[in-house]
Amino acid sequence: MWASTNRATIWAQKIAKLILSLQSCNFGVLLFTTPQFFFFSADRSILDSSNTLQITQRLDSRSRFTGKSMAATSVHKFAQCISCHAWSPDLSMIAFCPNNSEVHIYKLSEDKWEKVHVLQKHDQIVSGIDWSYRSNKIVTVSHDRNSYVWNQEATGWVPTLVILRLNRAALCVQWSPKENKFAVGSGAKTVCICYYEQENNWWVSKLIRKRHDSSVTSIAWHPNNVLLATTSTDGKCRVFSTFIKGVDAKESATGNSADTKFGEQIVQLDLCFCWAFGVRWSPSGNTLAYVGHNSMIYFVDEVGPSAAAQSVAIRDLPLRDVLFLSERMVVGVGFDCNPMVFVADESGLWSFLRFLEERKSASSSAKYGSQFSEAFGKFYGQSKFSASNNVEQSRGAHDNCINCILPLAKQRKSSVTRFTTSGLDGKIVTWDLQKQEDLLDYL
Repeated sequence: MWASTNRATIWAQKIAKLILSLQSCNFGVLLFTTPQFFFFSADRSILDSSNTLQITQRLDSRSRFTGKSMAATSVHKFAQCISCHAWSPDLSMIAFCPNNSEVHIYKLSEDKWEKVHVLQKHDQIVSGIDWSYRSNKIVTVSHDRNSYVWNQEATGWVPTLVILRLNRAALCVQWSPKENKFAVGSGAKTVCICYYEQENNWWVSKLIRKRHDSSVTSIAWHPNNVLLATTSTDGKCRVFSTFIKGVDAKESATGNSADTKFGEQIVQLDLCFCWAFGVRWSPSGNTLAYVGHNSMIYFVDEVGPSAAAQSVAIRDLPLRDVLFLSERMVVGVGFDCNPMVFVADESGLWSFLRFLEERKSASSSAKYGSQFSEAFGKFYGQSKFSASNNVEQSRGAHDNCINCILPLAKQRKSSVTRFTTSGLDGKIVTWDLQKQEDLLDYL
């Protein structure tokens, strides 16, 4: 018994030295033992032959930044899961969907959030909410293929049905900058451009058909109120003209959209060969950013026939949504549960800067000791090596995928320092970059 334990200790020391010497490598090393093998991957994880994660240790750029103030200023858990959220124009109320057919509206009163309204009209999960800045109207879309525009009156919020003419779920919605129309992306491979018809006193929609090969996952309006960018699960990002006679002024259509008709495709970007999500325009409209499910983010300058594109690969989990805080800074959120900051240098070259949230991790020696103790404890069946010795990384503001990010401002600005995120953990987190000194130069 003493001999077998001694051999195990010697083997553990040898393997530890080998792994420590390969920390800087990005490839996996297969370690054979008897009768079971363990796989040590580039993200410092040990997997057994049944692909069950035994011990996880991520040593990446999160632990490189220490000594800075926290960017997350408030964390509120409103539900078990949140699919989307939106802010009122004066930022005193917030509307969100708790992953069902309802929309809950909370109001901040004496530093406490109180539920003041519940919008109940949809039959299935509400997949998109947007609250207009000027007119104080809420638009919602749902998997039930319908959309409602809600107007606040003395008795509460009154819904108006918008006929979308869809045969699949509505997935996303956004008001245009002038708020005289809104766009709806759907699983029917179409985009609905909805506007109010004064003559008949109702909301009508015009469809952009036969342009997408799969579901439209995200939409973004250009500041000129005419161009609309879309992403789809067919892996492409497209830009369309949404000029509607009688609704849009001819002066608002500039550049490539000046002489285009409704639904005409301006450009199609084939940079991503997987699902595409989260498209946004920069405040000036000169740069377009969107993300792919392949853990990459794409930046396109001067969108048109001679567009210049850049792609930035990240070593972490894929992103779901992005937000321009300024012309030179973008924040991406997604499956890594931690906002990522991307910045552009003076030459316009984009790169990943750092994670926004700092998560403290234990020393590498303690983690490696715990790692090998449990691994060899399982191999030799020794009860003294228990899982309770694990040293886990501290949790951050979000515990699950972040699926929505919005600016926290009372009006559209060219630079934003505060924003909020919501995710599948049911939390809405407020972030403030005023005290992040290394980021102020890019705002």
